[in-house]
Amino acid sequence: MDSTKKLLGLRIKELRKAKKLSQFQLAEIIDTDSKHLCRVENGGSFPSIDLLEKISIALNIELKEFFVFSHFQSKNSVVIEVDNLMKDSDEKQLQLIYKLIKNVIL
Repeated sequence: MDSTKKLLGLRIKELRKAKKLSQFQLAEIIDTDSKHLCRVENGGSFPSIDLLEKISIALNIELKEFFVFSHFQSKNSVVIEVDNLMKDSDEKQLQLIYKLIKNVIL
């Protein structure tokens, strides 16, 4: 799995793009250098908590949203996690999981 710094940068970039803002536009709004924002988004440096707060206000999101990384997991990590969940499931739950997976894939 990628480092927290890399995942945080990817998440900031994802949230910024969802608001249809360029790095330059967001940097202007939060009053920071666009090169610094670029380094943060590329995982080159950690943002300060003050910068995270400014970004969250600019993007109109809660701070906790920056730390939602589960959708960045590799295929192998997801397979392992699903396998672990299935091991803890009873037969009825497994049948439901099978039906859901089958319907999604087919």
